[in-house]
Amino acid sequence: MQSAAGPIAGICAVAHHLSGMADVTVWYDGSCPLCSREIALIRRLDRRGSIRFVDVAQAGPAACPIGREALLARFHAMENGRLLSGAEAFAAMWRAVPALRPFGRLFARPSALIVLERLYRMFLRLRPGLQRLARKGEPRR
Repeated sequence: MQSAAGPIAGICAVAHHLSGMADVTVWYDGSCPLCSREIALIRRLDRRGSIRFVDVAQAGPAACPIGREALLARFHAMENGRLLSGAEAFAAMWRAVPALRPFGRLFARPSALIVLERLYRMFLRLRPGLQRLARKGEPRR
């Protein structure tokens, strides 16, 4: 799998480590009802506060290590100074939450990661339709 690491990723990781902030940073699409629901679940499970969540739909450019469009196109996380995308990002997020850590460790294996990445790419093709369905089920504001 390909990682999107660079000098910004290393600087962010050092800053988080030194400040005692979250171990993993996750960028997500807060305007997506599916993403928002998933992140709400992960937040409830992350009792230690190991994950720093950044809503790309509301964050300014300084909070994003790569372009906003790229962050909205795929799921991204930073773990140990490495910017990860897709299946790798999900596995990193899961490793940060004790209840999900076994899944994160399982998908650290290259063969399992390949399977998860393929499933994630299938999901990305279905995502627009699933988002429309989820929005129909939301209460009107």
